Amino acid sequence: MGASDGVRVPWGPALLAALASVSWAFLAMVGIAALGLHLIGADGAGALGPMAAAATVLAVGGSVTPSGDVGVFGLEGAQARAAIDLAPLGVSLVGALLLGWLFVRSLRGAGAVIGRAELAARAGLVTVLFLLLLTGLTWVGNDTVTIDGATLVRRGLGTEHPEDTEHDLLSQLPEQLGDIADIGGGLLPDRLSDLVGAKASVGFTVAPGRSLLGGLVWVVAVLLLALLASRRTPLPRGGQALHRTVRPAVSALCGVLVLAVGAGLVAGVYAAVGDDHPGLVLGSALLGAPNGVWIGIPLGLFVPWYGRVSGALRHVLPDPVDDLLAGPGGDRITVGRLAELDGRVWLLVVASVLLVLAAGVLTAARTPVAGSRPLAFAGWCALRLGVVTALALPLLVGLTQVSAGASLSVLGLDAFGAGIELYGNAPLALALGALWGAAAGAVGALAAWSTGAAGRRTVALPLV
Repeated sequence: MGASDGVRVPWGPALLAALASVSWAFLAMVGIAALGLHLIGADGAGALGPMAAAATVLAVGGSVTPSGDVGVFGLEGAQARAAIDLAPLGVSLVGALLLGWLFVRSLRGAGAVIGRAELAARAGLVTVLFLLLLTGLTWVGNDTVTIDGATLVRRGLGTEHPEDTEHDLLSQLPEQLGDIADIGGGLLPDRLSDLVGAKASVGFTVAPGRSLLGGLVWVVAVLLLALLASRRTPLPRGGQALHRTVRPAVSALCGVLVLAVGAGLVAGVYAAVGDDHPGLVLGSALLGAPNGVWIGIPLGLFVPWYGRVSGALRHVLPDPVDDLLAGPGGDRITVGRLAELDGRVWLLVVASVLLVLAAGVLTAARTPVAGSRPLAFAGWCALRLGVVTALALPLLVGLTQVSAGASLSVLGLDAFGAGIELYGNAPLALALGALWGAAAGAVGALAAWSTGAAGRRTVALPLV
């Protein structure tokens, strides 16, 4: 085809591959979103289609804004405004894995080396088609849902059966993700619906401009990460160095992060077996397992998190977290602080360290030895995994941060400025990621060398 020289681009096959990649990715994301919302009972409050579309938009970096009259909360003449920054990463992860896998599979037909023009054309077609479908979801993802506040409160107290409960995407989703995020300290709100005193109709609207911009960043990041993590995908001429140095560490770290999410899903299924509301637990796991797991990993590597709650939202937090975070400037959340409440939190440190160490061993197994001596080989593995982990840990912190706010003014209740935040220290995450990655890379390389596993899983390019 001449694609490797960058002169000709096979537009027909490239367009078909892009259509397949984007279509399957969106079908999977909308399907997971719809199933998760159905399991937690969200379709009891409104149409499942618009809610699934809105959840998918949130999952790819979009923005959904709720709105409503708080007069329907049993008080006349009150207004509410809220802003929520909380992505259902279970939906995001499914879409990213499927889109990235189909994209790199389509590149393998280009031959041993892919031309820069063809690579740019294929990535551009995927991006354009992705944004076109996302535009359709921004149009679909607008609706009004009915919230029965009293029922939700009784549900939170365990006095209702799930079939008698009405939920909505924007108030119930943070509650359920909070259950899964207990591995990260249990700091997500689990009873935001306690603020509701009666039936209410609340609308939610997708912001088209912000959602398309977020979607553009998301799809470009997914394609780039897939290209860096795939060890059997051709690169443009001159990309051999990238294949030898970057791909082993990126593929290893991505693999263990996905494996950790799988363990979180298994834990969710196990918890659902003995729970009074198994659908609720399973739906929460589908939507939010990565949220909880990826909060726990930086926390287990001693990255501090910060929480803050103000106004009436203080009363929706479980004790003693409400007292811990209710100060004017919030509070610092660390493993040691949480261990004072529950000593089992130290197991989170053990699991996180083992996870990074596994990435170190995999990096060594996938890195060419090329006649290196043991210490030199360990040094190169430490450098590469240190750089990759230094970039990955702040990314996890950014993906899992939580922000929910409300502005209420009702008779007898002045809750202007009420809100809740949970966010990690990104600069410290970068520094600790470099240290942990370097240490795990060196230890993993020496362990792989001593067992003869070093370089055994290397994939050489070019491939046909």
